[in-house]
Amino acid sequence: MANKVLIVDDAAFMRMMIKDILTKNGFEVVGEAQDGQQAIEKFEETNPDLVTMDITMPEMDGISALKEIKKSHPDAKIIMCSAMGQQAMVIDAIQAGAKDFIVKPFQADRVIEAIQKALS
Repeated sequence: MANKVLIVDDAAFMRMMIKDILTKNGFEVVGEAQDGQQAIEKFEETNPDLVTMDITMPEMDGISALKEIKKSHPDAKIIMCSAMGQQAMVIDAIQAGAKDFIVKPFQADRVIEAIQKALS
């Protein structure tokens, strides 16, 4: 059975890129969200095996959403996505419980590698 993934990014084209990489590699995308608040709601609705979470988003950023999801779902597997030069935020994310991070622009093999590592 395909692993279920929730994609969280405020940029529609980024969500589309990740969705494309995932579906080509046998993952099922069960939902998309464009900010942290939506991410929490969608997580509750879809109960995904894994979440790809952008760090910088309007309403609620990815690190706040990560912490909220981890409160009620300590086993949640979340991979952070960030643009170059956000190392401090990435460290915050890992300390808050993120499994890994991938850097934009995405490289398909790196995305799949991070996801497989987080799921294993």
